[in-house]
Amino acid sequence: MQPLVVSEGVALQTLTPHLRLLEDTQGALTFDAIRVTDSLNPLQPVPADQTNFGFSRAAYWVAFSLHNPSSDRLRLIVRQDYPLIDRLDFWQPNVEGGWTHTATGDRRPFHSRPLNLRDFVFPISLPANSTQTFYLRYQTAGSMNIGLSVSSETAFLPQLGKEQILLGIYYGGFLVLVIYNLFLFLAVRDRAYAYYMGYAISYGLYFGVHNGLSFQYLWPGNPWLANQSLVILLGLTLIFGIQFVRTVCCGPQLAPRTDRVARFLLYLLLPLTAIAPFVSYGPMILSLATLTLLLSILFMVMGAISLLRGSVPARYFLVGWTALLVSVVIYMLKTFGLVPHNSFTHNAFQVGALVEMVLLSLALGARVGELQRQGYTDQLTGLFNRRYFDEQFPREFALAARNGTPLALLILDLDHFKAINDRLGHARGDAALCAVGQLIRKQVRKPVLACRYGGEEFAILLPRANRIQAASVAERLVKVVAEMELEDMSLTVSIGIAACEQGNVASSLRLFEAADAALYRAKQAGRNRYEVALVSNPAVGPETPALAAAIPR
Repeated sequence: MQPLVVSEGVALQTLTPHLRLLEDTQGALTFDAIRVTDSLNPLQPVPADQTNFGFSRAAYWVAFSLHNPSSDRLRLIVRQDYPLIDRLDFWQPNVEGGWTHTATGDRRPFHSRPLNLRDFVFPISLPANSTQTFYLRYQTAGSMNIGLSVSSETAFLPQLGKEQILLGIYYGGFLVLVIYNLFLFLAVRDRAYAYYMGYAISYGLYFGVHNGLSFQYLWPGNPWLANQSLVILLGLTLIFGIQFVRTVCCGPQLAPRTDRVARFLLYLLLPLTAIAPFVSYGPMILSLATLTLLLSILFMVMGAISLLRGSVPARYFLVGWTALLVSVVIYMLKTFGLVPHNSFTHNAFQVGALVEMVLLSLALGARVGELQRQGYTDQLTGLFNRRYFDEQFPREFALAARNGTPLALLILDLDHFKAINDRLGHARGDAALCAVGQLIRKQVRKPVLACRYGGEEFAILLPRANRIQAASVAERLVKVVAEMELEDMSLTVSIGIAACEQGNVASSLRLFEAADAALYRAKQAGRNRYEVALVSNPAVGPETPALAAAIPR
């Protein structure tokens, strides 16, 4: 194989097409044996530029040659871009005609590295008009990824600066998301935010280990922790991830079968993560990598089921999880040696994770809106509840008074509802309420506000409607309720109507009292009808709800 020709100022260039490789299945070969082997029978070129070999117990010997055609000595940088290599040995020729050996790797103290950087970086000096061969030995319990490149010192430093800026932006994004959701958690006290923060913090720290930053800055003197922290943090990420997805997608309610599978995997992960520090790294990371892939698919199924069953947060979750799932699949294929190791396959996982984090934060925002709607919704009828009515009624009244527009209120009550419960049971009574609620939803449209006020009583607020328009709505409701077909039940309603027009009502309370009095008169007059209250202008005299008319059916 021809050596790679380098020159002054050479930009970052991959060495993959120029590598020669030998797999030492027993891990017993020495450097001298490799040199003899390479001189007699040169190491073989990398097959199809494939430099990742999945999980392997073998040691891998790599050789490459560089040629300097210039008359000046070149100072170059050889870089291994995947920092999770347990033991990495590098040999380069020295001026005495011998070899300089550098023994490093993340199973050795961080100070064993020639340069204090997260990746393995080896400075070399290439004499003028010369060709030199360099050797490396890789051995790791994790995934074997060989990512070698060469550049001049002057080209390497700007590249390193750009990477540091990008890493700062990346982890800054994680930090912003955590802080933002921390404040939201303190405001709403929803456990989904706690799970999200645990997920984001564990994931961010996991990538810190994955990128070699944790070993560089947090525990440079502890190779054991540099390795075991990866499996611990991955386990915690999956645990918090399961709980977050189950909560935000309402798994127990909307996807109970899928949720049971997720809960089983959660119970499996808890002891697995607890024993991770005391178990061999290779089998543990392989097990967690497999669980990561399984959970990614399971979460996609749960999100799809929740979306089909009406969950709004599931929309954002599915988009975010799709981005992560694609990146996870790419990274897992690289981990198991099925696709090449390059900057795209190596970093796709991290980019996908940050995109997912942003979209999951949006899903949490949608969840807050959904919880708020649930707090304002009557679960039986699907209408707004009394809490929402009590909040909106004074606002609508104040708005109508300020703008000089009319506002009408209908109070509707099912006739003889107690007899339905006593004769047919509460289940049939609930069915009657649900049917009337659905009918009201079909008959009214925004900006009309329909609520279940309590028991068998409903309140309907009609902005910008006078008493004549309100009477038309009430007449239609009385008619369609009486025409409903509900097996063994016949339903009728009584409705009381009051309207605020030209300042004739001093307060929302007075308007409600007028409508309630009209409802009472409709009941007294025989039910299955409506009554309209006439309310005098408070500037002329006291408010006197009075019977105006009852339009007979």
